[in-house]
Amino acid sequence: YKVGEAFSSRPAPGFFSAQNAPTALYNAMVAPAIGYAIKGVLWYQGESNTSNPVAYSKLMPALIDDWRTRWQNKSLPFLYVQLPGFMDVKYLPGESDWAATREAQLSALRLPFTAMVVGIDLGEWNDIHPDNKKDVGERLALTAMNRAYGDTAIVYSGPLFRSQEISEGKITLHFSHIGSGLVTRDGDAPGEFAIAGADKKFIWARTQIKDNKVIAWHESIKEPLYIRYAWADNPDNPNLYNLEGLPASPFRTDQP
Repeated sequence: YKVGEAFSSRPAPGFFSAQNAPTALYNAMVAPAIGYAIKGVLWYQGESNTSNPVAYSKLMPALIDDWRTRWQNKSLPFLYVQLPGFMDVKYLPGESDWAATREAQLSALRLPFTAMVVGIDLGEWNDIHPDNKKDVGERLALTAMNRAYGDTAIVYSGPLFRSQEISEGKITLHFSHIGSGLVTRDGDAPGEFAIAGADKKFIWARTQIKDNKVIAWHESIKEPLYIRYAWADNPDNPNLYNLEGLPASPFRTDQP
């Protein structure tokens, strides 16, 4: 350099803590176990990915495929927990990266030999790692008994949205995994359902359960098209369950 020449300062190099360095967690905690026989995988993670749900929808299936390849078992059961509720309750329908991340987790069920535990009712508004792991563990155990150990008599999943029908200003919602029947936890009408027409301006719907289906409508929306259920960081009252006591997964029908 030239004497007297002015140089601008350069930014400090980036720094990774040991556990956040690329491949650190994999090399330290996963790679050493490859080669050992395992019955399946239980996975509970995703809070750090809520800033990019679109990426998560690609990363999670890639991880599942990669682990199955490394264990040389294409039918390795991969059983995972959908994110619980977290942060402040919002009392009007709106957008949510946490809900979109749950949607990304739900979409991973398209892979074979997977199953998902719904944890929407097990969160705490002020703790990203809620204390109630007992119910999480019990629901995972039900899932493992059915999907990994073959006890198909066990109901292991809460209701999952399957399809909708629109007729006479109402939307009828069909679900899989209803077990012995659809109910609400508190005996009230199903809560946290928002409805919209073509403009996608969502308002809270009126709802009822009939013949193990949920019917949703609102008199101000004459031509409804879309439904969202529990679409929030921390929905106030996601009360739709099956009789076995397992909660329904959040969902939306207005995917972008």
